[in-house]
Amino acid sequence: MVGNLTTALRAAQSGLLTTQNAVTTSANNISNVNTEGYSRKIINFEQRVLAGAGAGVQLAEFTRAVDEGLLKDLRRETSQLQKLESQVIYYERLQVQFGTPEANNSISHIVNQFSQAAESLAVSPEKALDLNEFVRYANEVSLKLKAMTEEIQALRVQADQELERTVAEVNDLTGQIAEANDLIIRNQAVNNDVTSLLDQRDLALTKLSELVDITYFPRSDGDLVVFGSDGFSLVDRTANTVTHTAVGSLSSTSTFAEGDLNGIYVGDIAPDNEITNEIKGGKLAGLIQQRDDILPGLQAQIDELASKMKEAVNQVHNRGTSFPGLQSFEGSRSFIDADDQTITLDSTNSTADVTIALFNNSGEEQASTTLNTIMTNGAFGTGVQASRGPWSITEVAASIEDWLRANGAASATVQIDSNSRKLEIEVNNTNLSLAFRDETATADGSSASDAEIGFDSDGDGDIDETVYGFSNFFGLNDLFTDGADGTLYDTNILSNSFSASASTLTFYDRINGVGSGNELGSIDIPQLASLEDIAELVNDGDFGVTASVIPDGSGSRLRIQSDSGRELVITEGSSDTIIDDIGLGISDARSATTLSVRDDILAEPQLTSTAATQYNSETGEYYISSGDNTTIQQIADTLRGVQDFAAAGGLTIQSRTFEDYASAILARNADLADTNTVQIASEVSIVENLELNASRISGVSLDEEMSNLILFQQAFSASARVVSVIQEMFETLDQAVS
Repeated sequence: MVGNLTTALRAAQSGLLTTQNAVTTSANNISNVNTEGYSRKIINFEQRVLAGAGAGVQLAEFTRAVDEGLLKDLRRETSQLQKLESQVIYYERLQVQFGTPEANNSISHIVNQFSQAAESLAVSPEKALDLNEFVRYANEVSLKLKAMTEEIQALRVQADQELERTVAEVNDLTGQIAEANDLIIRNQAVNNDVTSLLDQRDLALTKLSELVDITYFPRSDGDLVVFGSDGFSLVDRTANTVTHTAVGSLSSTSTFAEGDLNGIYVGDIAPDNEITNEIKGGKLAGLIQQRDDILPGLQAQIDELASKMKEAVNQVHNRGTSFPGLQSFEGSRSFIDADDQTITLDSTNSTADVTIALFNNSGEEQASTTLNTIMTNGAFGTGVQASRGPWSITEVAASIEDWLRANGAASATVQIDSNSRKLEIEVNNTNLSLAFRDETATADGSSASDAEIGFDSDGDGDIDETVYGFSNFFGLNDLFTDGADGTLYDTNILSNSFSASASTLTFYDRINGVGSGNELGSIDIPQLASLEDIAELVNDGDFGVTASVIPDGSGSRLRIQSDSGRELVITEGSSDTIIDDIGLGISDARSATTLSVRDDILAEPQLTSTAATQYNSETGEYYISSGDNTTIQQIADTLRGVQDFAAAGGLTIQSRTFEDYASAILARNADLADTNTVQIASEVSIVENLELNASRISGVSLDEEMSNLILFQQAFSASARVVSVIQEMFETLDQAVS
């Protein structure tokens, strides 16, 4: 090798400079041993060659000790871990509020107390203390269901607000990534070290993966493109702004599917940019799951409990009466057109009837008749009506009123209230009380049994609904009331693969009434139509009714509601069966929120139905006894008996007692919380293992860096010694030529 002292000096100088840079790199590694996101830097040397000859050493490049494949795995698992961990606080809050089945404040325990109060009252129906306890626990059930609903909706609002804050964090991190991209591209173009910038970008990327599931790929110029896992762009040259505006409050009927909550958008707020249902991982996914799935599912379960309890208890309560009957009735069923809507008495067998009886203050009969008798008697109402109907609701009210007035209650009123559209009865005689008794036949003293009432809700001559019990049909003597009305309809939970049979649905409201020509509109449902297809047909009809498909458990419900808040009637073609097939009816979604004990019973527990109208075959008269426990015993049996519950919020169709179903709700919630905890433990193990493997590659080893320092020190000293020798050689040469 040909050389000279100058070349040797420059070679030694390069050794000093590169070794100095190596020491600086090791110093940075050591000082950042505990810095989050820092990866060990490696300095790479290469031989410097000038004119084909060796000329010392130079820096090749700075690199990082990272395994990109391992980091991708780590970010993917971190995203799933944060999805689970973000839900922990919600499960904990639910556990505190709802308790365990055996806890004194749990809904299952309170339902049990309600059942026990009914059994105690059945033993001594005349005792005021037992009456008060029964009504108190009935009220406790309704209050607990309201409290559970309030907690569920408060948690949904909390999740929605946390979504808004998390979206702001996403924007901050995507902004950091975009800014790092610009710096990396500029510095890499001029061969500057970008390893620290890469660390900063990786740290932001890892934090972003905690918030939302992401995929990403680098470009050749150092740019990094970041997508959500389903393809929506978060960073591509610039950061796309993500937006979400939280709502201030939610109710049990508020759903994202109906548009009651704002979506999450990437870029402009437009339908095509809405990504809420595309987010599958990270904190955002966990919050969305709580807000739109877990918590609404739990709400659906307690609504099912409230609705079924109201329905079952009210049916029995309407069979009976308090002693010695009632002087005032206010029904719970609303009629949108009482002139055209009709009922038919026992349309199946044409034998059942309804006894109507007035009693004095001792429970002794003063007058009695049957519904079919007065309806077919020209002296009452507008004249003779067809035996067992159909009879308009208005005609039924008028006939009962005329009979009451003709039998001692001269000031009695029976009418459909102009505001509530519900049947109201006022005896207006303090010496007389009224009671109803469904019987298997018209003859006095026929066996007591709920009469079949066929309801033609659209006045077309076809029966649209069958209810058992005359008083129960009108809701004249309910124990529980709720806010359910015809403004909102739901179907059962249906499979996502559901397909309908060809049919027609017709819609009416309380302003226009029913009957031909009064329809809001109709839709023809084609064979094999899905729920989404039906919803689209309703919405395209544009007649003041909106339909949505609401996820619930493992399936979905079709929800239909009036845009103007008016009560609706929905009917089908005479030969169609779609309403029964899909279980379309007035929604139970508000049941837990609005369930309450009837106001007058809450104020006067003695109005509770404990007795039943009885018949004395010896005297040939009806009577009511203060010590009769017939009805309250039936209520106790109902509360302890098995009921059929529809699928709701992840709970399948099942037959259970009310207490067992309440326990199943709590168990379902506890099971979800336990499953979440188990999954967290599993994900933590995976993440910790990946972090350990990643740290072995990218982490700083102090022992290794100390060893490197010794090597660099020796190399620096050797290069310095070369410089010293060359300096001596220059001095010798200078002396030789002087």
